[in-house]
Amino acid sequence: MAKYATGKYAKAISDRSGMEFPYKEMVREWNGSFVHVSEFEPKQPQLEPKPMNGDSISLRNVRPDRIESDVPYSIPENGFETYEAGSRVINVTAPGHGLTNGTTYRFRGSPLAITASGGTFQFANPSDFDGITGANIAKAAGYTITTGIYRDDARVSTDYAVANFFFFTVDTDTATVGGVKGGGPGCSVGPVTLSA
Repeated sequence: MAKYATGKYAKAISDRSGMEFPYKEMVREWNGSFVHVSEFEPKQPQLEPKPMNGDSISLRNVRPDRIESDVPYSIPENGFETYEAGSRVINVTAPGHGLTNGTTYRFRGSPLAITASGGTFQFANPSDFDGITGANIAKAAGYTITTGIYRDDARVSTDYAVANFFFFTVDTDTATVGGVKGGGPGCSVGPVTLSA
């Protein structure tokens, strides 16, 4: 087989620019083009992507999301206020309460303990005030609330009042003086039944 010449004095024409260059300075590109070293372009990396494995299907040792228990909403200290003497209406101050109008909720005093068996919660009754007993406010069946403030024998239902106040009517007690705040610290309002 014959031996190729070295091309020491030879010239070559670039496939890219069509210009003449010394044969010894020519190189072959990945696509087969014969070009000068100054015109050489490497292969674009995106033409040969790395192989990718498929995404994983699931996790090991997964657990389903739990359903959060309803929690009581804290009422500011002495957040209950009687409407007027002889009335059973109680206005409640509860900024940003988010409670639903016409829904039954239960009132509770400050928390006492959680029993180990069954996870039941124990609460004190709100403090007595103006002829209204805390036990009546904290009755187990709860009370249906109306959002807004009860003033001048009518419901005030402005956006501010609905978002920050609500009222309910106690069963048996009536106010002695009216316009008296009470209930004490640590009171809350929430679902009739709490679960751990």
